[in-house]
Amino acid sequence: MSTLQIILICVLAVVAAFLAVFLIKSFALPKKIDGIQRLLKQGKNAAAIKAAKAIIASDNRDYEAHYYLGKAYLADNKPELALMEFRVVGQNAIFNTMKIPEKEFRKLSSELYERYNHDDEALQEYLLLTKLEPNNADNYYHAGTLFEKKNKTEQAVGYYNLAIKHNKRFGKAHAALGMILYRSKQYADAKRAIQLALSLNPDMFSFYYYLGKILKDSKDYAGAVNAFEKALRDPEFRQRSLIERGSCFMAANNVEKAVDEFDRAVKTAKDDSAQETLYARYFLAGCYEMQRKIDLALVQWQKIAEKNKNFRDVSAKLVEYRDLQGNDGMKEYLTSSDQIFADICKSIAQKGLHCSPKDVNMTKSLCKIIAVDAKNENWRNVRQQLVLLVFHRESDMLEDSDLRSLVEEIQKQNYVKGIVCTSAGFTRTAITFAETRPLELVGKEKLQQLLNKAEV
Repeated sequence: MSTLQIILICVLAVVAAFLAVFLIKSFALPKKIDGIQRLLKQGKNAAAIKAAKAIIASDNRDYEAHYYLGKAYLADNKPELALMEFRVVGQNAIFNTMKIPEKEFRKLSSELYERYNHDDEALQEYLLLTKLEPNNADNYYHAGTLFEKKNKTEQAVGYYNLAIKHNKRFGKAHAALGMILYRSKQYADAKRAIQLALSLNPDMFSFYYYLGKILKDSKDYAGAVNAFEKALRDPEFRQRSLIERGSCFMAANNVEKAVDEFDRAVKTAKDDSAQETLYARYFLAGCYEMQRKIDLALVQWQKIAEKNKNFRDVSAKLVEYRDLQGNDGMKEYLTSSDQIFADICKSIAQKGLHCSPKDVNMTKSLCKIIAVDAKNENWRNVRQQLVLLVFHRESDMLEDSDLRSLVEEIQKQNYVKGIVCTSAGFTRTAITFAETRPLELVGKEKLQQLLNKAEV
């Protein structure tokens, strides 16, 4: 036998071997994949996982096996592992040459990407789905939400409109458009879009939350409160709706009802560290502060500080009121009822400032007293010796704008001067403004001295 014949025989043998392997794989592999599918239908998820892994161990580039391993992980409640397998399939598979059902794969992978906040990958899948299922409104809607999340409002609006085009009764798409209109301050159009969404889906109580936001910003507080009341039936929006109801009552100067709503929001909390819970406590503390219930406000500020010490101005509030427990005079000044506060101010006027009160006025958190300067020997000339005393107990430092109106009043009424007392202090601009005006500023330290003289 010649050398050439030997070489030809060897080549034919190799080719025959490759053909044999190919045929074996061609007939055996589908049976293995079919076996995984049967196991999944029977609910034998662990066995399906094991079978898929065995195929991949022999050929890591078998993307059908990767796909069914992902499905098996999903069935076994292991979505993160499923996503890893689907990612391998998406990056490598050529769908028109394989038996992987592309629509099903895209739907499953898009949902998983969105679930784990892989927004770019999720958006890519939904855009592909709009090509595979051009009449499916859900795909356009999800693409719109992802564009909106990326602050691409124009594209989001376009896809929401496409969703509505393919399903005019798609309430979620109408609601989403309504919220974009709301954020652009087109309140009338936003309200119409949300109301249309509600007419299509009256049981979607989350829509009432958005309607409430629109009504609140339009200053229709009564309508907003009613809308937020309906939104309470959606567990996801319950706490936020209570907070919004409380803010509506605050805007309407009904502090008592606001307290009730914020307290309910705190008690509804499932996570004490969540932003919504911290805001509920913060607003509740603000209401207590307005009611002069500083001890209760301190409890809320302290709870906020335990979770987030940098939350808004909570640290400043705790510093501002930290000496209340050891300072009975300042505590009385800050927390007493309006009547007792007026009596404290009169006592400070008489014993601390040596003035004789003639008229006392209480408005919100301040007390105004028109008095005669008893130190002046010519005090009988009342018209020429009237002094305006103003006592503040708000938590914010007084600005120069607060003092300007007082100066105008002093000049108009021909008062000798004004004395302004506050527990919160004055801004730099307020101090500068008072330097050239007939004003005497009394900050926290001097106020404490006056309280001691008044024996408060």
